[in-house]
Amino acid sequence: MARPAPVTVPWAEALGAQLPPLVVMAERVAATVMQGVHGRRRPGQGDAFWQFRPYSPGDIVSRVDWRQSAKSDRLFVRETEWEAAQTVGLWCAAGPGMDWRSSNDLPSKRVRAELLLLAVAALLFRGGERVRLFGLPRAFSGRIGLAQLADSLGHQPARAEDERIPRHARVVLFGDFLAPLAETQKAVATLAARPVRGHMLQVLDPAEETLPYQGRIRFEGVGQIEERLVPRVEGVRPLYAERLAQHRAGLQGIAAAAGWSFATHRTDHPPEQALLALYQILSPP
Repeated sequence: MARPAPVTVPWAEALGAQLPPLVVMAERVAATVMQGVHGRRRPGQGDAFWQFRPYSPGDIVSRVDWRQSAKSDRLFVRETEWEAAQTVGLWCAAGPGMDWRSSNDLPSKRVRAELLLLAVAALLFRGGERVRLFGLPRAFSGRIGLAQLADSLGHQPARAEDERIPRHARVVLFGDFLAPLAETQKAVATLAARPVRGHMLQVLDPAEETLPYQGRIRFEGVGQIEERLVPRVEGVRPLYAERLAQHRAGLQGIAAAAGWSFATHRTDHPPEQALLALYQILSPP
């Protein structure tokens, strides 16, 4: 991986400085997407009142609201609002590779992934649903939940594992997923066996897809990966593209085997497109 942009403060301090604008940006992205989609409210099984509507042939008589009907010469049925049965679980990778970016003009993969996590949480909160982060004992809800969620981002487990995720829940995993496929397969299979329905969003820097460098380049290692000197990068670009495609196909296969969905997002692309796709996946059928 090429030399990352310099970091002048510890990650914990940088995260604390970024969270307020990150929350504001997440709300802004969520609001933009919300303008282009229909609301999640719909009649269905639940306890929360939604609306009155005129009685229709075939309606159960016990659903007639006699107090409301007494106000006119028509019968009215009391409808309850559709309620999501499960909390949505969210996880964002936090390995050292997620802090990398190829240009100071781009966000790091971690910042973009956390932005998307918070933005999808904002949409879910607006729909009256609850959200929990992997590794935390409680769920968040309501408008205040977004700030609380952001404050807790640094407390997630290194791996997408949490035995407290309820059965039949929905989860979204954010990360670059560049680790060996066996590691990802184990995490997804464990969640799917609960069973849990899920979606994987791979967040990559554009340079990780195109390898745009020329000539002699020294790639610095991340984590335990050793640095490597490549005498002529353009000569290995076709092989690199082939290996990346194979890895992505492996991720798609892991998701498909678990009955999950999979998508990719580049940090040089607007976040709204990825968020809209996520929101549609999480919407009730």
